[in-house]
Amino acid sequence: MSKFQLGNLILHTLNASSNKAMLSYGSRHLPCCLGKTGIKSLKREGDGATPRAVLPLQQVYYRGDRLRRPKTFLPTCPLTPSDGWCDDPNDANYNLPVSWPYGSSAEHLWRSDHIYDLIVVLGYNFFPRRKFAGSAIFWHLAKEDFSPTQGCLATRKEDMLKLLEICGPKTRIIIT
Repeated sequence: MSKFQLGNLILHTLNASSNKAMLSYGSRHLPCCLGKTGIKSLKREGDGATPRAVLPLQQVYYRGDRLRRPKTFLPTCPLTPSDGWCDDPNDANYNLPVSWPYGSSAEHLWRSDHIYDLIVVLGYNFFPRRKFAGSAIFWHLAKEDFSPTQGCLATRKEDMLKLLEICGPKTRIIIT
């Protein structure tokens, strides 16, 4: 693995209501899709927006039954069928990983489609966690048609794997 670690990835969109964008590093520009309502500075739970923020890359999850552990300087963990993420603002585990099935509303991370075969948890609404400010903001795999996400950002698998090779604890995604 290269000793070079990426500093910042910059996410550009033509306007805040667009759900199509480019993720840039150096002179490279990679297509990505965003939340169905574009980018918002004041993100709210369930609004379908991607937050305007500077987001650290926290953790990589991957489906070990579908792909190998990705090469990266970030912490990695294989997903299991019981992995979930709490999205209930009134739950004590709001915006935290939980075991599926869960008593409150929680997103199931072990999906039959392939968009969560590779997930990077983005450091949004963690310190402190604020009720209704948004949860489960991930960088994950895009659908083939690059349709909008529920508030995450998504790229092609090959682009994500290539970028993860040079992402480390100091890498940030800057969403403007």
